[in-house]
Order: sequence, then C-alpha cells, then structure tokens
Amino acid sequence: MKKAALFLFFAAIISLPSSVKAQRYGTALGLRVGNSDLNRTMGLTLEQRIQKRISAELILQSDFSRNTTFSALAKFHRPIISKRFNYYLGAGPAFGNEESFQKIPETRQIVLTYGNSTFGLDMIAGLELTVANAVISLDYKPNINIAGREEFFRGQVGISARTVLVKSKEQKKRAKQRQKARKANSSEKSSFWEKLKIGPAY
Repeated sequence: MKKAALFLFFAAIISLPSSVKAQRYGTALGLRVGNSDLNRTMGLTLEQRIQKRISAELILQSDFSRNTTFSALAKFHRPIISKRFNYYLGAGPAFGNEESFQKIPETRQIVLTYGNSTFGLDMIAGLELTVANAVISLDYKPNINIAGREEFFRGQVGISARTVLVKSKEQKKRAKQRQKARKANSSEKSSFWEKLKIGPAY
C-alpha cells in the first residue's frame, strides 16, 4: 500500500497540465486512509489555514475495531515547485483508545490488551498538492507514546483527499471585514463619548 500510494501521488503530479491553477485553501475537509504494521485506518481530516505558511489539522481515525485516535497538529508549509505543491512538517498532541502489546522475555510471550486510553505526541511530514478545489496529501505520521500503551513508537503512512470549503481569498476577505467592523464600532464609541464631552466611567 505504501508503494502504491507513493506511485499514485507522484503520477498525479507528473500528469498535471501546466495550465491547471490551484486555489490556496482556507478550510479543507476530507478523508484520510492510514497504513501501519499494526492496522489500516480510515477517518476524517479537517485543515485550517492560520497564516500564509502555517495551518492546523485535526485528524480522527479508526480501524473500527480496537484502535481509535484523535490528533491536533500544527503544520509549517513550504512550496517546492509552485504554490500548489509543497512539503510540510508538524507536530501536536494525540489521544486515543488503543491496543497494546507487552513482550515478556522470560516466557517469550506477547500479551495483548485493548481499550487502553492513550496520550502521546504525533509528528508529521508530508507532501501536499492543491488542484482546483481538491487537496491531496501523502504523509508519514509517527507517534510517541507518553501514557497508556506499552510500545513507545508507532509509525503510519497516510494519504488524504480533501475538498476546499473556504478559499484563502474568501478567508482573507472575511478577516478584513471583521477588522473593518471592529474599527467602525470603536470609532462609533469614541464619537459617542466626544459628543457627551465626558470620559467613560471606570
């Protein structure tokens, strides 16, 4: 699956016509499929652009059996070829309900437990391609366990497909409108006190 995901991702990039233009997204929602040595998961991914090169991503994924996790990641983006193709690095807290494997050297046994409430740190590194209203990404997401699980480290390869809900231009426009409204409101208050020729009571 890892090799197939890599092949499909880079094939999509190579096959893109040069005339296709991408829209910078403000908010994007979609599906993420993950694969590791332990299991395969499917879930939701929501990404929100915070600044020009910084975004926040929420990932809820499950194997619909013994493992369900939630991650909140802050990501830094940097373009590679153009604005539509970039790499990103990020990290953030992760919570879950997972299975755990404990090795017992004396008896050469592995004890499996499930239903463990876990807490840890997720890191992420990946490539992202934005075409029209679609955002496709391929990532590697390692997890460092802090509490609730025996294994200290787990790694996962994931591929995500999101649709753009709010474009970057629209997000900037709304932010400017809110800022303009706050200034107008502040100006109205100042004008009110000036007309009364008194200062506000403290």
